[in-house]
Amino acid sequence: MIIPADFKSGFVAIIGKPNTGKSTLMNLILGEKISITSAKPQTTRYAIKGIWNTPNHQIVFVDTPGYLKPRYEMQEKMMRIWNDAFKDVDLIIFLAQISGFPSEFDTEVLQRLKYLKNPQLAVFNKLDLCPDANLEVLQSHLPDSITESIMISARSGENVPELIEAIKRFTPYHEPYYEEDQLSDLPMRFFAKETIREAIFHQFEQEIPYATAVIIERYTEAPDKVVIDAVIWLERQSQKPIIIGKNGENLKRIREYAERDLSRFIQMEVQIHLWVKINPNWRKKSNALKELGFG
Repeated sequence: MIIPADFKSGFVAIIGKPNTGKSTLMNLILGEKISITSAKPQTTRYAIKGIWNTPNHQIVFVDTPGYLKPRYEMQEKMMRIWNDAFKDVDLIIFLAQISGFPSEFDTEVLQRLKYLKNPQLAVFNKLDLCPDANLEVLQSHLPDSITESIMISARSGENVPELIEAIKRFTPYHEPYYEEDQLSDLPMRFFAKETIREAIFHQFEQEIPYATAVIIERYTEAPDKVVIDAVIWLERQSQKPIIIGKNGENLKRIREYAERDLSRFIQMEVQIHLWVKINPNWRKKSNALKELGFG
């Protein structure tokens, strides 16, 4: 690859409170589902990098957990990930919902941002639900550290091309950090784990999705398919019959959802075998969290 003299490359952190559309926005820009999504808050637990490439740009988006007040050890680690996302990024995108802005959590995030030296851009999402929103009114709640703002709809794509142009303006001249065909710096085992977890989030309500974690015990690539052995952790024995379902129907739906989604992503047949294991209070155990990839 011949790198043009005016090539731009940089890192962009997307932050905000839970369920504002951070993952949806990153996936839309990339044109691939790198980060799992659901209508439930706190779906994202890790910092997930998605790499957007053009002949003249490479922008590395960092999707972060939603800002929250930690109630147990896993959430404390999620907030450490959130804080670390600011380090060495070229731009911070503060993402908020138009409706109800600023919420208490929005205000807390903005208080932190005003002391940071990183360039900052405010993005107000869900314009499709609030077509009469007034940008000037929204801007009046922003600190001086945020120098530009825009209203978009990550669902419909409205104003997203304009957002991309704004991001390009903030991106410094630099050679690419990754290969031009690379979508993320994370291994396929990670995406397999997250896709199974997304299937759980889509199928179950209330506490079950938050009480689950996924461990990939085997990820084998054959010439014609990928075979995955995965274990779903639960916190209580009473949760096991719920996630398995009558005659294993719920577990079957989880498997089929994940196989279908991963097959689309890697363009190959995927075969998943699932087991369920009780790991009491895993969200509060350091050794369990370390096994899940929390440092």
